[in-house]
Amino acid sequence: MTAVSAEFDVVSPSSGQVVGRVPDQHADDARQMIERSVQAFASWRRTTVYQRAELLRTFFDLMLRDEAEIARLIASEMGKPVTEAAGEVRYAASFIEWYAEEAKRIFGSTMPSQSAHKRLFVTHEAVGPVYAITPWNFPAAMATRKIAPALAAGCTIILKAAEQSPLTALKMQALWTEAGGPADTFIVLTTSDPIPVTAVMMQDARIRKITFTGSTEVGRLLAAQAAPTLKRVSLELGGHAPYLIFDDADIDQAVLDVIACKFRNAGQTCVCTNRIYVQRGIAEEFTRKLTDAVAALKVGDPLDASTQIGPLVDQQGLDKVQRHVQDALDKGAHVTTGGAVTDGLYFAPTVLTGVTPDMVLMREETFGPVAPVLIFDTEEEAVQAANDTEYGLAAYLWTQNLGRAFRITEALEYGIVGLNDPVPSTAQVPFGGVKQSGYGREGGPWGIQEYLTTKYLSMTVR
Repeated sequence: MTAVSAEFDVVSPSSGQVVGRVPDQHADDARQMIERSVQAFASWRRTTVYQRAELLRTFFDLMLRDEAEIARLIASEMGKPVTEAAGEVRYAASFIEWYAEEAKRIFGSTMPSQSAHKRLFVTHEAVGPVYAITPWNFPAAMATRKIAPALAAGCTIILKAAEQSPLTALKMQALWTEAGGPADTFIVLTTSDPIPVTAVMMQDARIRKITFTGSTEVGRLLAAQAAPTLKRVSLELGGHAPYLIFDDADIDQAVLDVIACKFRNAGQTCVCTNRIYVQRGIAEEFTRKLTDAVAALKVGDPLDASTQIGPLVDQQGLDKVQRHVQDALDKGAHVTTGGAVTDGLYFAPTVLTGVTPDMVLMREETFGPVAPVLIFDTEEEAVQAANDTEYGLAAYLWTQNLGRAFRITEALEYGIVGLNDPVPSTAQVPFGGVKQSGYGREGGPWGIQEYLTTKYLSMTVR
């Protein structure tokens, strides 16, 4: 291991206290990590899928064993309520379990030849060492969605953890080692300045794959940096999810579903709804019930099991939420509940009415506990508004009309659609977007294909 003298603090957004110190690694550390990862790949790629599956299964068991500890780490370093964080740990572990099984389903194929003396085969092999960049908002789940399929495929992986939430990543690295994972197959890189270390990774041709979850702006830069060495690229980028509530909805259930979608992690998720469109006939009742339910959400210490809304992750995140709300108010929106900072990095859960398309929060992802409500009349109007964005990650709708369900889901330009389902993500399905929300998929058999390359063998039989 490389000795690293410099460290940086990990600070709780709730208390402002230092909750840990981690190595502040730089370009030279990144170069050495590449060497280690490349060397480990030479032997890891030759392990059997059954060996890899057994290690991943043990890794999964250890994640569940330490669920409470990891949940407290998540709550401490990035402010997610601890009960919700425990759910994230289980979700994160489910990807490890899935890919422990999916490793055994990396099938090849044979095909008939037009020549009697030839045999044709196709196999799939690990693409090579991987560089993964994950965000702070799901420090366990965003990591395992990349770590598990990469390791299952036979790749080694270097994970650059978000500077706000590196403790969870380091804990998972320790669990992989405890599970018996070979040295340097999974390396965590922690740094307060990601630009120099990422430049090293992107310039080295031996890193064969880049996988990134984060902003569209950074995703574009990484795609450009990957071009000279023709790295495989997977990008899960920004979202701006609409939620269409039609007049045949079960209003009480729709309110609960919107809250589950919008206010998880204080609205700091890439798939939470940012635009709530309600059909005119039920708009008044829906908005009143939504306002009452949002006002009742408990804001507090993320380490308290009863807390539902924690803090924003940092001052930059809070400033963005305040800017979006103030812009909406300046342009005629109204607050029905919330609308202001309550303490430190806490912003009260908010519902806005009178929202119009020219407001900033209708064009940018707010990433905070703010629910803007708009009114529509027709299906065509709702679909047009929902698709009127450069993003295409997730969209949601509530209807009990089967024909409408098919019409709307087919018309929505998104990679994920939740039909009467506010939380559609699970390990065995594809997760990813279209348009400026990126390309590539995580989850299910699609997720492991991102880490495999296809080899064709033609054999002459003499």
